[in-house]
Amino acid sequence: MQLLTEMALPFLDVDAPEFHKDPFRFADEARKEHPWLARFSHGYVIHGYQAARDLAVRDEDLQLSFSQVVDFHQGRDTPWGEFMIDMLMTSPAAKHKRLRDSVAAGFTPRRANQIRPMVREVVGDLLDRWAPRGAFDFADFAANYPVAVMCGLLGISAASVAGLRQSLDDHMSSLTFKPDIWPKIEAAYREMDGFVRSVIAEREKSGKTEDGSELDAFINAKNAGQMDETELRFMLLTFVVAGYDTSKNMLAMIVHTLLDHPEMWDHCADDIGYCGKVVEEALRYAAIATLYREVVRDFDYDGIRFPKGITLTFAFPLTGRDPVAFPDPHRFDPERSSVNRHSAFGRGSHICIGQYIARALLEEGLHLIARRLRQPRLAGEPVWKPFLGAWGFEKLPIAFDPAPVRSAVGTATSA
Repeated sequence: MQLLTEMALPFLDVDAPEFHKDPFRFADEARKEHPWLARFSHGYVIHGYQAARDLAVRDEDLQLSFSQVVDFHQGRDTPWGEFMIDMLMTSPAAKHKRLRDSVAAGFTPRRANQIRPMVREVVGDLLDRWAPRGAFDFADFAANYPVAVMCGLLGISAASVAGLRQSLDDHMSSLTFKPDIWPKIEAAYREMDGFVRSVIAEREKSGKTEDGSELDAFINAKNAGQMDETELRFMLLTFVVAGYDTSKNMLAMIVHTLLDHPEMWDHCADDIGYCGKVVEEALRYAAIATLYREVVRDFDYDGIRFPKGITLTFAFPLTGRDPVAFPDPHRFDPERSSVNRHSAFGRGSHICIGQYIARALLEEGLHLIARRLRQPRLAGEPVWKPFLGAWGFEKLPIAFDPAPVRSAVGTATSA
């Protein structure tokens, strides 16, 4: 049995700009030294498909944790640190199940299908304003999309959240282990926390309800004794953070991928069912989320002893390109036939509760965007976000030929 800390493993420089731009090239080199494991500056990276799937469900050995991130920024005794250590994702097993069960009804496949008309309306309104330009930063466009959908789900005004975008981005930057960004993190959390407090207080004071809104569901769960006041705030804050960053980054990643496949872009414009295939393949080909787990007790796996206290990073963007699990992994093929499914939404008890809503956002968004932005192409150099946390684009400048407004079945109307 090999002790993990004594192994000679390849090093992945996940902080390097070149890694952000093309992490798969570096992962391919690392696999020559070890098929599924590497080191990084703050722990170890799980980049193999099967190992990630096996280890992600070992809740008795591994706790989803941001403790090392909090300690890196010296935020242990701060409101932000409390949130990072005690949010839904990082709660102990019993608490995690209680909180997740209290809101699960709002995140079912049925619920995701119910919101599709609202999603189409949001995308259509955005495209009416942006498409006539003929060129824009798609990363900027995409950032407006989940904000509007999220506000629709909560039953609140989109204008109330628009000003939070920079704070949400600054908060997510904490996951990248960048030094000297604590003032930005602290200010971002202060604004985010103030927002959720005011939203909850306003809804409770008004006594009004919005039919089917997630905010009312969260408040009802608190009133029923399923969560307390702090847990309600943290639940709403988690919803806002998770619903914003992952969806916009993944949508931009899909569009960037399809710029090299114009025939697929046209197919997406004609067939929303095909959009579903594209989304699933994109989640394998270029997922955006990495998760941290802390080893909470010594355990053995594949001939390796993992000691307590070690931080593991599950690099799900890299597991989807594991050649052992996916033949010809660098080929983007929505018609791919494989016995293996991507793990972009995680695994086990911590699998993303919003995965069905995320799929609805991506499928409906891609379909309508492809209908309105014809022959898209790069209009400048993309700027990449750091790999850790929620990978994606800071900037994705594109140009395109604006198309007339068309109905969902393809009938052109006046622009």
